[in-house]
Amino acid sequence: MSRIAAADTLLVLGDSLSAGYRMSATAAWPSLLNKEWQQQPKVVNASISGDTAGQGLARLPGLLKQHQPRWVLIELGGNDGLRGFPPQNIAADLTKVIDEVKAAKAQPLLMQIRLPANYGRRYTEAFSAIYPRLAQQYDIPLVPFFMEQVYLKPEWMQQDGIHPNPDAQPFIANLMATELAPLVKHD
Repeated sequence: MSRIAAADTLLVLGDSLSAGYRMSATAAWPSLLNKEWQQQPKVVNASISGDTAGQGLARLPGLLKQHQPRWVLIELGGNDGLRGFPPQNIAADLTKVIDEVKAAKAQPLLMQIRLPANYGRRYTEAFSAIYPRLAQQYDIPLVPFFMEQVYLKPEWMQQDGIHPNPDAQPFIANLMATELAPLVKHD
């Protein structure tokens, strides 16, 4: 399949926040976004609940080959942070993800990820700082973390207090449409 003949594809490489944890994949925001955009560009959700940046990196070569995306939204690192991985290791894995995406002639889009405050100020600040630093270093877009608005509405959260529920997915899809359209709808 040649890239010119194929519909432009946005690959979402993420974890449970994009995979639709404890719900049907068709209810997750990337699927809703695909419907909203009427598959222009086509949105492929390659997110897996529990994935770390390293696990996403391990899956990436096959995904790039299979889908030949024009853009890759990188929504990874949250599980690394929740497990207390050293920020420099997380940054190293995300760097390799960005390098792989660029090597495949696709445009990386990096989502800012933040951790709950109970992980301690020093760690959460070091973790959060990874994303703007990489976006600046690689001159790539930094997409705002959609969960920051979802957390404000308890009725949009699952009982675990970490994952958005099905009611939050249309809001997230609309928010992501607004954030991503200027990055993927034009040449």
